[in-house]
Amino acid sequence: MTNIDRRVLKTQASLKKAVIELMSIKKFDDITIQDIADQANVNRGTLYLHYHDKYDLLDKLIESHLNELDAMDQWACEMEWTDALVPYFEYFEANYLFFSTMLASKENKGAPSSFRTRLLASFMEGFKDEIDRESGKNNELNEDIMLQYAGKAYVGIIEWWIKNEMPFPPKVMAKQVGTLLERSL
Repeated sequence: MTNIDRRVLKTQASLKKAVIELMSIKKFDDITIQDIADQANVNRGTLYLHYHDKYDLLDKLIESHLNELDAMDQWACEMEWTDALVPYFEYFEANYLFFSTMLASKENKGAPSSFRTRLLASFMEGFKDEIDRESGKNNELNEDIMLQYAGKAYVGIIEWWIKNEMPFPPKVMAKQVGTLLERSL
């Protein structure tokens, strides 16, 4: 594995944080490179050293979060639903600004709506192996319909939780949502 300079990582983190902070107050299309550079306290050229443009920056930010969620899937699938979902809800809580900006703001069209689509696809892919065919409870149900149902319900409850400023702790959400998913899958 190549060693990346800590200054590079710090600059990239600052740029990612800046774009999310700006998106919480402005539409993505209205944010300029100069806005991002100013918010991150770097010059415009620094942004271009790391990213092609603001779309590349946002895409890399989204990809990093999706990769972290996918990494959780590797070990979470071995656990019971209610236990497996705790780290996810803790992750959503720890990254509240990102998720509140990307999921809860319907008026911020463009990039955030593509995030929701990508998040949904990621969850649906993860749910594929979780469908219970052994007990016979889902034998008459179409897999695509089940995945749409479970995926959209999961993303929808995350949106609700974030939009309402996380009215329940992650463990409560994990238990409630885990129970519901267990019943449906």
